[in-house]
Amino acid sequence: MRAFLVGLTFLIAAVVLIGAGILLFPLVIVLGFFLRVIFSFLFVIFAVWLLGRFIIFVWDKLRI
Repeated sequence: MRAFLVGLTFLIAAVVLIGAGILLFPLVIVLGFFLRVIFSFLFVIFAVWLLGRFIIFVWDKLRI
């Protein structure tokens, strides 16, 4: 009887977690899209900053 209850509890927990995963799947897709946009934006900002640092470095070396 105990093994039956453990197995039944496991199956109920698995169904609940699978159901929550199916319901949250659209949220995961949307969050993935927003993270991609945010990381792309941060990468562009970093690239512009790095370009500015490079230009300042070259400008200082040419002034000597």
